[in-house]
Amino acid sequence: MKRGLVSKFNASETYILQESPEYVRTSFAAAVTLGLTPGKFFRDAKLHCLNFLLTYSDGCIGRCAYCGLSRARNTSEPWKEHSFIRVDWPTVKMDEIIERMQLDICSHVERVCISMVTHRRAPDDTLSIVRRLRVKTNAVSALITPTIIDKKWLLEAKEAGIDRLGIAIDAATLQIFNKFRGPGVSGPHKWEKYWKTVEEAVSVFGGYHVGIHFIVGLGETEEQMIDTIQRAHSMGALTHLFSFFPEEGSLMHQHKQPPIGQYRRVQLARYLINKDLTSADKMKFDNVGRLVNFNIDKSVLDKAIDVGLPFMTTGCSTQNMENACNRPYSDSTPYQALVGELRNFPFPPDRPDVDIIKKQIWDYSNTSTKVWVEDLDCRDCLSAV
Repeated sequence: MKRGLVSKFNASETYILQESPEYVRTSFAAAVTLGLTPGKFFRDAKLHCLNFLLTYSDGCIGRCAYCGLSRARNTSEPWKEHSFIRVDWPTVKMDEIIERMQLDICSHVERVCISMVTHRRAPDDTLSIVRRLRVKTNAVSALITPTIIDKKWLLEAKEAGIDRLGIAIDAATLQIFNKFRGPGVSGPHKWEKYWKTVEEAVSVFGGYHVGIHFIVGLGETEEQMIDTIQRAHSMGALTHLFSFFPEEGSLMHQHKQPPIGQYRRVQLARYLINKDLTSADKMKFDNVGRLVNFNIDKSVLDKAIDVGLPFMTTGCSTQNMENACNRPYSDSTPYQALVGELRNFPFPPDRPDVDIIKKQIWDYSNTSTKVWVEDLDCRDCLSAV
């Protein structure tokens, strides 16, 4: 069972060469949404953004220690068959995707996003795919690799039809970035280049039309992550959080998830900063960098928690949805979701969810997974197998 979905994609055709821009890999959730494979989302979640990934027979040249697509990953399968975020990403022809996007089964889809890999052909192929998608929708995002693009490409991307841009810096500090993405793993990525691209992207696409991905739990303190979130916000960039989850065969396959309390506090801090309700310098931290006081009016804090929005998946918005890119179950197992540790909610948390979240915010234990609900509904159990 993978990522809250039941079933597994089986390709109906065999292609000699399946590479971008004629082909892309789709997230397993997108494959279900497009009707390419049967499946069911836990708690009837819906995917509102179709995620596509460029694909090449020789793969990505990145060696990021936590990534399922890394060349450093220890696996016997060829790169094009690597799972990513712990699920299969089936390869599909763009012609079929565009055809299926028009079907009623995709009527709830608000946005599409094309993700680069670090490959010499990726910049041109991304623009080619964006131009095709732009004919079908006016909400097209791209998750880009700063290592292989420049400001001229950013201008071309905007002209091609990209309206929102994502940049996965992932690490909260220079030291962690270098250790897991740069020199520490003989990787090509540079911290300074990533932040320079953020600055350039904001100048091209406008304030808060650029989002930075961060992964909580790579070894940073809560204070370090929250300071970096503040840096992004001050530059005019939004921030989107993931909770680290180990990929089998990756260099970090034995690294544990962050405790749920740590993740909840960072989620809430990110929300308060991005809504301009407070700033990182006003928050209080203990001697090991844990957030102990948001230092904000209690009524404002309680309202933010009660609406549940800080704990939803954060991603590119549309006119209709603040978090259209909701990536259901991308960093939680069905079991975790079942026992109250759904890291990023793909829908607004309900009252029982919020009651559990309130306890988790002030949990400072180092346990990654607990059972927060005592009485489990057997129908939910069946949905999670």
